[in-house]
Amino acid sequence: MVRLTGTHPQASIERTVEWVDTDASGHQHNSAIMRWVEAAEAELFLRSLGLHNYFPVVPRIHQEIHFKAKLWFGQRITATVGVSKLGRTSMTYAFEVQGHAHDGQPGGLAAYGTVTVVHVPLGSAKAQPWPAMVLDAVRPLPNTKAPSGNGNPPSTSES
Repeated sequence: MVRLTGTHPQASIERTVEWVDTDASGHQHNSAIMRWVEAAEAELFLRSLGLHNYFPVVPRIHQEIHFKAKLWFGQRITATVGVSKLGRTSMTYAFEVQGHAHDGQPGGLAAYGTVTVVHVPLGSAKAQPWPAMVLDAVRPLPNTKAPSGNGNPPSTSES
């Protein structure tokens, strides 16, 4: 698991857990996490980086979600994504969904994980190298360290 800290570039969105986002138990349905992550992904690639042709050519090949806490109807959340690995034809981004304080309860990490996509240009049946405009947009800035994943989730404990 790659930590979100140190990923580049990053983008975040804020949302409120709506009734439709919950299941019969009253907390978030598991699918809500990925909808918020995809909204943050759109914020990153479409609005922040201006890669308007990104979504039609990036099928998901792997996603991993670790659920850590419940999110409740009416609670505010922040979903953040950041590019953690750029390969020749694939890209992995890490994500976190943080719940804000709600109904007297503290907020904190609700879910984290990764999504891996591959570049499959329209009309192609298999993955192809990323175009230069994508590489230029997502490569780490000079003096930016690559993230160092150690298999553990981001720390949420306070001393």
